[in-house]
Amino acid sequence: QVQLVESGGGLVQPGGSLRLSCVVSGSIYALYDMGWYRQAPGKQRELVATTISDGRTEYADSVKGRFTISRDNAKKTILLQMNSLEPEDAAVYYCKADVRARFSSVRRDYWGQGTQVTVSS
Repeated sequence: QVQLVESGGGLVQPGGSLRLSCVVSGSIYALYDMGWYRQAPGKQRELVATTISDGRTEYADSVKGRFTISRDNAKKTILLQMNSLEPEDAAVYYCKADVRARFSSVRRDYWGQGTQVTVSS
């Protein structure tokens, strides 16, 4: 079984920073793309940032220059450093990992349970 656990959400004032962490655990054969998504009330879930297994990264236009995604393959962890937070960034943030589980021949996406980010003065 593969599990993703996020942490690091909370309440921050506009202009502030937060760092989200996601740890992947379980019977893992290989990790591929990993990323962060978010969903605000009444809106669809959207991609925030993703990191490809070769180290390349992609960002939503709305967070470019403010957010940084990084991964540590040895620790099976991805981080999302969020700076200059805006009220529009408030949402539940979800971690997603493309994983091939041990004893499996296929890859599939796994999701974390989400962590709330609130940006308010």
